[in-house]
Amino acid sequence: PTMMEGAYLGCSICVSGVCLTATELDTEQKRFKVGLAPETLRKTYLGELKAGDKVNLERASEIGGRNSGHFVQGHVDGVGIVADRWIDADSLFYKIQLESALMSYVVPKGFIAIDGTSLTVCEVDMAANTFTFMLVEYTQKKIIVPAKLKGDKVNIEVDVLGKYSHTAVQAFTQRIEALEAKVKSLEEQLANQ
Repeated sequence: PTMMEGAYLGCSICVSGVCLTATELDTEQKRFKVGLAPETLRKTYLGELKAGDKVNLERASEIGGRNSGHFVQGHVDGVGIVADRWIDADSLFYKIQLESALMSYVVPKGFIAIDGTSLTVCEVDMAANTFTFMLVEYTQKKIIVPAKLKGDKVNIEVDVLGKYSHTAVQAFTQRIEALEAKVKSLEEQLANQ
C-alpha cells in the first residue's frame, strides 16, 4: 500500500513524527498538503526543512489493529540534538541531548519516538540531560534517522503513559502534602490544649 491509499481530506499523516492533518490531496501525483500551526513550528524542526529533505511518512494506525511497538501519537514534545553516534557490530547507536524538562519522562528500557520512529531507550544520563538508543540493521534501512549526524535535530515524543503517570502522581502528591499539613496543624492544636 502507498501513503496515499485510503487517504482522505482531514486524515492524519505523520511527517517525521509530527501528526498533521491533510488539507489537500492529489492521488494521481501522490502529493498532499498539510497546515503547520505556530505550535507545531515551535515544538518541531519542520519549519527548517527545505524542498528535497527526506522525512519519515506514516499514516495513523487503525484502532483495533496490532500494536507492534509503543503508543506513538505524533504529538511532538520537543526537539533533541544528536550529541554523538557510533557503530557497534551491525547496530547504530545515538546519544541525544534533550531539554531537562523532558528528561524526567525518559527512562532506561522505556519508550521514545525519534522522528516518529518508536524506539527503546538504552541508557539515561540525567546529569548531562542525554539518553541513548540504538537502531538494528533492519530499522536503519527503513527510516531517515541513520542520516542524522552530530549536531542535527530530531523530533522527540516522550512516552504518553509516563506523562499521564507524572500528572497523576503530582496531583496525588499535592493532596498528600495538604493532608499532612492539616494533620500537623491538628497535632499542634492538641499539644497546646
